Amino acid sequence: MDEKFRQTVASIREEIRDWSSDRIWWWRAPIVAWCLYIAIRHLADPLYTSLFGGLNLGIHEAGHLVLSFMPQFIMVAGGTLFQCAAPIVSAWLFLRQPDYFAVPFCGAWLSDNLYGVATYMGDARAMELPLVSVGGGEVEHDWNYMLDTLGLLNFDTALATVVRITAFVLMAASLAGMAWVVVTMAQSKRAQG
Repeated sequence: MDEKFRQTVASIREEIRDWSSDRIWWWRAPIVAWCLYIAIRHLADPLYTSLFGGLNLGIHEAGHLVLSFMPQFIMVAGGTLFQCAAPIVSAWLFLRQPDYFAVPFCGAWLSDNLYGVATYMGDARAMELPLVSVGGGEVEHDWNYMLDTLGLLNFDTALATVVRITAFVLMAASLAGMAWVVVTMAQSKRAQG
């Protein structure tokens, strides 16, 4: 490993340890357990929707509305773009504050979003999922339209599998990050006590 990279990682770890020294760990531990529960449920049931589901759906639909003035493809893609951008922007804001527990929590939120995107994407040809529309009118399956427009409709399940694997890796990394921060907080309290 490059020495500069090692120094950067060590610096980040030290910054997180300093930040963790005056934080309370015990109320964050159940959040880690809840995210682990979400991860297990997603692995067991591709149609599982966590408590994030309503928030994700609201942001998804808002993306369509906000981009309704754009060409149709961008407006349709806007739902998925917005729902995935929300946790990314949140993580960036928490990183600036800083809140080093909230950053990997946003990763878990993004992972939950990606599981939902994978389910929706994998349904592009079958179009069996119940759909929601804001303002009424005929409901269009976003991923059927987008993949068909791109000539990728026959790859819907393969692409969904790639997104699902990405969601799994991101959730595992986020859980590890949240757990490490909680353990760091707990060890800091013990050292002070």
